[in-house]
Amino acid sequence: MTPSVAIIGGTGLTALDTLKITRRETLSTPYGEPSGPVIHGELGGRVVAFLARHGPRHALPPHRINYRANLWALHRIGVKWVIAVAAVGGIRDDMTPGVLAFPDQLVDYTWGRCCTFFEDHLAQVTHIDFTEPYCGELRERLIQAARALNLGARESCAYAAAQGPRLETAAEIRRMERDGCDIVGMTGMPEAALARELGLCYAACAVVANRAAGKVPGVITMAEIERNLVAGMDQVRSLLTQVIPMLDGER
Repeated sequence: MTPSVAIIGGTGLTALDTLKITRRETLSTPYGEPSGPVIHGELGGRVVAFLARHGPRHALPPHRINYRANLWALHRIGVKWVIAVAAVGGIRDDMTPGVLAFPDQLVDYTWGRCCTFFEDHLAQVTHIDFTEPYCGELRERLIQAARALNLGARESCAYAAAQGPRLETAAEIRRMERDGCDIVGMTGMPEAALARELGLCYAACAVVANRAAGKVPGVITMAEIERNLVAGMDQVRSLLTQVIPMLDGER
């Protein structure tokens, strides 16, 4: 059975233990190899697909992920909805560790990434509308599911897509804050734009793993990030089980 929903797992979610796995599918694409096999299974009574963005061993840094291959592979197997889970840093004061957030805007600070399907062998130059970078329909379902579970998720925010793999400087965070950004991650672009080019209904579920650089005294450590992600990803698993049955096969 063809999955209509896909989950892209980021840092802290390289595997989904609530997914009843039925098979693994290795796909080739015109854009190279995806991050790993597409995992087919059942979640919340629905057939879904899961793809680990950084690979099964979490070995692919943000700037080396083959975003085009990942999205193309999901599109090829018939996916209509894509829930992208990602760990982020909190810029806005209420973006504290462990909080879930559903961004509705983004600012792209990345560079040098393959960012479009529309570049070779075109009959004409192609542009997409990206005024609202996330699917409003899917965001609304995520918000409804989070409310039903009393998760206290942040329902509106702007995502800053940083290049990585290093964390940001305090001055960069101040700049992002002036630009209107509320959270910062490294994988939001070009993933969101590529999904739009393919006509996929794409929305992000961000988990705040740490306060961004300069927002609290001291250095940011991976131990801190991993510790905060444990509780955050438990909420994500509950959210996914709640929201998956709310997504119809057709949009």
